[in-house]
Amino acid sequence: MTEIYSRIAGVGSCLPDKVLTNAAMEAIVETTDQWIRERTGITQRHIVADGQYTSDLGAEAARRALEHAGLSAADVDLIIVATATPDLTFPATATIVQEKLGVKRGCAFDVQAVCSGFLYAMATADNFIRCGQATTALVIGAETFSRILDWTDRTTCVLFGDGAGAVVMTAEPGSREDHKGVIRTHLRSDGAFCDMLYGDGGPSRTKTVGLLRMQGNQVFRHAVSKIAGSMSELAEMAGVAIADIDWFVPHQANQRILLGVANRLDIPHERVISTVAQHGNTSAASIPLAFDVAVRDGRIKRGDLGLMEAMGGGFTWGAALARY
Repeated sequence: MTEIYSRIAGVGSCLPDKVLTNAAMEAIVETTDQWIRERTGITQRHIVADGQYTSDLGAEAARRALEHAGLSAADVDLIIVATATPDLTFPATATIVQEKLGVKRGCAFDVQAVCSGFLYAMATADNFIRCGQATTALVIGAETFSRILDWTDRTTCVLFGDGAGAVVMTAEPGSREDHKGVIRTHLRSDGAFCDMLYGDGGPSRTKTVGLLRMQGNQVFRHAVSKIAGSMSELAEMAGVAIADIDWFVPHQANQRILLGVANRLDIPHERVISTVAQHGNTSAASIPLAFDVAVRDGRIKRGDLGLMEAMGGGFTWGAALARY
C-alpha cells in the first residue's frame, strides 16, 4: 500500500570559528590534555563568539542543508529547532531562524529534550509529514552550551562545545516495506533521574538561566544500558537486524559511551560515526553534525541504513532508524 514517508533530502552543519583545544583548557581550569583525552576522547571543541547566538548557528546549518537538498526557503513549511540553549525564553528560537531564512509559510517551534532533542524533533517532523500536515521540514539541532557552563568545574566544562546541524525532510510516496527515509523512531523518558543531569536555574524557580550540573558516573552507567536497549527495541520493531545496519550515528557525548554501546551490541567500531574528538558534546546538535560530516566525507551514501541514538537530561533517550 502506498503511503507518505519522510525522505532525508539534505544535510548541513555549522561550527563557530573559535576552536578551544585541550591545551587551552589547561589555562582555564585545573585539567590536562591527557586527563580529558583518556576520559572522554575529546581533543577540542568550538565556542561561539560574542554576539553569535544559537539561531545564527541553526540558520546557517539550515541554509547549507537546503542547498544540499537543492531546495530553497520558499519550499519550507515546517521548522523544528531542538535546543536547550535558546536565544530567548520566548519566542521560540525556531521562529527567529524562520525570520533569518525568510520562510513565510507554515509553522516553527522548539523542542526541548536536551541531548535527545534532535531525535524528538525528527520524530515530530516525521509524524507531521506522514499525516499530511507538512511537505518540507527543516529539523535543526543547535546549541551554545558554552553559555551555561560552570568554567570552574572541570568535570563538565571540558565536555561541551557549540554547533548546529540540520536535515531537510521531504514528503515522498512509498511504503513502509520499501524501507526508505525515516523508517521508525523510538522515544523514552524518565523524570526520576532529573537530578543527575540538569540546569540549576529557570524562569519559574530561580528567575535565572542557571548552569549545567551533572553526576558523570551515574549518567555514564545509565547511558550505555538505556541507549543500547532503545536501539535493540527499535531494530526489533522495524524487523531489521543490528548486523544489517550500515552506520550508527550516536549522540557524541563521550567516546567511552559510544564504544560501550557498540560493544554491548557487537557493532564493529568502524561502523560508528564519531566526531566527539573534534566537536566535544554539542548536545542536540551532535547527531546532525556527525551525520553531515559522514555524508560530506563519503562514508554515508544514498541507500545506506543508519541508526541514530541519544540520551539527555531528564532523562530522555531514544533512537531513529532511517535510510539515507
